[in-house]
Amino acid sequence: MAESSGGSWRRAGFAGAAIGVLAAGAAAGVAVERLTVGRSVRQKARLALDAAGPYGGLRGTPGRALADDGTVLYYEVDEVEPDTASPGRRRRLFGRKPPAPVTVVFSHGYCLNQDSWHFQRAALRGLVRTVHWDQRSHGRSGHGNSQAGPDGVPVSIDLLGRDLKAVLDAAAPEGPLVLVGHSMGGMTVMALAEQYPELIRDRVAGVALVGTSAGKLDEVSYGLPLAGVNAVRRVLPGVLRALGSQAELVERGRRATADLFAGLIKKYSFASKDVDPAVARFAERMIESTPIDVVAAFYPAFAEHDKAAALAGFGELPVLALAGDNDLVTPSSHTEAIAALLPDAELVIVPDAGHLVMLEHPEAVTDRLADLLVRAGAVPAGEPFRTS
Repeated sequence: MAESSGGSWRRAGFAGAAIGVLAAGAAAGVAVERLTVGRSVRQKARLALDAAGPYGGLRGTPGRALADDGTVLYYEVDEVEPDTASPGRRRRLFGRKPPAPVTVVFSHGYCLNQDSWHFQRAALRGLVRTVHWDQRSHGRSGHGNSQAGPDGVPVSIDLLGRDLKAVLDAAAPEGPLVLVGHSMGGMTVMALAEQYPELIRDRVAGVALVGTSAGKLDEVSYGLPLAGVNAVRRVLPGVLRALGSQAELVERGRRATADLFAGLIKKYSFASKDVDPAVARFAERMIESTPIDVVAAFYPAFAEHDKAAALAGFGELPVLALAGDNDLVTPSSHTEAIAALLPDAELVIVPDAGHLVMLEHPEAVTDRLADLLVRAGAVPAGEPFRTS
């Protein structure tokens, strides 16, 4: 006999309470601090940070690609500043048609959007052609068609790889590519390589994998005790399914507990104690904007993710493998494992850095990315990059 919805929700409530206890331990220091500050004061502070923070305001030429299930994928292109060479000189240099420019394509992580690359985008503007896109159900992209409705299916990393191919076909159909992926975005790049090896062979000039993993994510402890994380793994998929089915109710609850989750977001995003409050609020705002049903639809994909074999497709390319030394979401050991499979890759572990290393230590990430672009032939050596 099917269990009543009330019984199902009671079970989800008990599971949620168990997760809450674990989460509360992680956030205890934040909670104690916040006991001395009224909610209205904190709300005013968040609004002030939203108004003052310049992050996420960079925009490019918009475009839309169509995924294989009909989902609309939003992207933006930042073009290179116009070449001052005369048409006659360009013909003498390149023949009848100048070559297509190198395009650097940025793929973002879970519960983020294209604006998570704000600092790197600012540094590259006008110097190299870039494409920034929102993964399905994130940012300005459409909600995944195959995830919609009661018969919707969870996302797979392979599906995200096909989404990236659709974006490349629309936004960069020709010319060399440098693929940059953070977290889930790095997994998306690996899935692209597995499914389209000829594209990697023929067009990709370099790859940057930032704070990501080739597999074994079901072994990550997230900084929790072993017993606690095992309990969370057992109940979390069911809890997320239950919460995702009551998205409107859950979203109201998220807003009511925004203070607690702000502390958790900061803990799992950053490692250093002096993160710019406006940057921390920017990250919080991106994560808050991801609906709970999207969180639920994507979560199962990570336990199933295994793309170590796909890394062989990058074996002949310049590769940057970079992570924060205190990343609790995709630990730096996963980046070290990627580099071990790509002996010629540049391995960079950024000190005092967490999962959102590109926001926490933007100069370190941008400098290494600039080195990769030089090695890939995307920009000349010594090109001055902006740092803000």
